[in-house]
Amino acid sequence: MSVDSTPSREAENIVLIGMPGAGKSTLGVLLAKTLGLDFVDTDILIQRRAGATLATYMQAQGYQALRNLEALVIRELDVRKTVIATGGSAVYSAEAMAHLGRSGVIVYLHCPMQALAPRIANLAQQGIAAPADQSLEEIEAERVPLYERFADITLDLQGLDSRHALEALIQVI
Repeated sequence: MSVDSTPSREAENIVLIGMPGAGKSTLGVLLAKTLGLDFVDTDILIQRRAGATLATYMQAQGYQALRNLEALVIRELDVRKTVIATGGSAVYSAEAMAHLGRSGVIVYLHCPMQALAPRIANLAQQGIAAPADQSLEEIEAERVPLYERFADITLDLQGLDSRHALEALIQVI
């Protein structure tokens, strides 16, 4: 486990960012339950706003429309004492990330590609906001610099099961 921890403020919210399949939602629920916080998954908020699953919305409107809706939903989010699991493409909106950063600490859950690939069998069915011809490796290469840019803390999940990942996450926040 490697940790880069440089939070600049007391966190009212804990925001989880990272690649699809990294465990943001799973760890987010566990973290919220452990710390007695609320939990919000922005992918679910997007689906409610769209009236469709992420995949269905993206197929009908395109990946850019999904990214735009994600940014809008995040910019409108107003919660306190909450663990927020974001969609993997939240980092494409600097405004949305700034909004999240103003109310909490942003934790990048870094998960190695060999662990991600089996969790994401079909990119289109997952509703991953990316061009149809882009591979998971290309998506990762494009997004990792953004995750690193916006993160206050980076937690490397390599070799950690969910229990150990939760323990490591609690230690760094």
